[in-house]
Amino acid sequence: MDLNQIVERAIKNEPPTYEEALALLRFEDEETLLLVDAAWRVRRAFFGNRVKVNVLLNAKSGYCPEDCGYCSQSRHAQSQINRYPMMSVEEIVEKAREAFSKGANRFCIVTAMRGPTWRDIERVAEATRRIKAEIPIEICACMGIIDDPAKAKLLKEAGVDAYNHNINTTAERYDKITRTHTYADRVQTAQTIKQAGISLCSGVIIGMGESDEEIVNLAYSLRELEAESIPVNFLIPIKGTPLGNGKTTKTLTPWRCLRVLAIFRLTNPKAEIRASAGREIHLRTLQPLAMLIANSLFLGDYLTEKGQKAEDDWQMLEDLGLIAQL
Repeated sequence: MDLNQIVERAIKNEPPTYEEALALLRFEDEETLLLVDAAWRVRRAFFGNRVKVNVLLNAKSGYCPEDCGYCSQSRHAQSQINRYPMMSVEEIVEKAREAFSKGANRFCIVTAMRGPTWRDIERVAEATRRIKAEIPIEICACMGIIDDPAKAKLLKEAGVDAYNHNINTTAERYDKITRTHTYADRVQTAQTIKQAGISLCSGVIIGMGESDEEIVNLAYSLRELEAESIPVNFLIPIKGTPLGNGKTTKTLTPWRCLRVLAIFRLTNPKAEIRASAGREIHLRTLQPLAMLIANSLFLGDYLTEKGQKAEDDWQMLEDLGLIAQL
């Protein structure tokens, strides 16, 4: 396989063929640095040495009616987490100030729910207006299923830049992960968001038992959806959730995680690829190599789980010669 040709095509926004992507994902560990280099060349062509720095806010925690098997915030889970109603507008604005002071380019407002009521939409919209009036920072909302275009329109008018709604896994595997909504529900929300003119942030969770073929299919599905930002999460097994025993993550070696990231980069060359939750657990000491493939990361903690210390993330980026996106 000619990696140089694959790189040249990717720089023209042409993905590898399905067979090529599958073969790349199945590289041996000792070959993987060649794949990292190929992905780095594509990343550099589109993003140079820039990194999008994101900070998450869990603005409403727990009590979610959905039964997603990976999630500690489901009311069906037995996880030990802090649960609280949606924060006030002032609390959200203050958290945005903190995120900006830490160097964030994007502030992500996440609420644990099936989908937002009008009251929820209006609260996030008002918080966004106030943040935008004060701070030069992007806003990404993540509020579950939106099936009413008017709700998406209000978020757009308030200044929401992006909306996160992960497809998570393939349509064929969906009912093994959750039964309270479908893959089609996720895709419909993605389309509603895009029609409103909001940038689509949609990604995956790797390590839920998916095959190599499914991983490649996910990369192509996100290309078809034209996701502008793709968080690649590696499952964090959380006690009290159906996937909390860690059995499905045993194949997630650091080298395999790098290959997964490279497949998403080569398949979606122009997209912001984010090394997301679980990178600390599964990439371990190879985390720096992930940032030669991805051009985005979450700074600090995740929704209910601890991440790497923010200062360690900044040190990693500095050591790599990478700088925060302006």
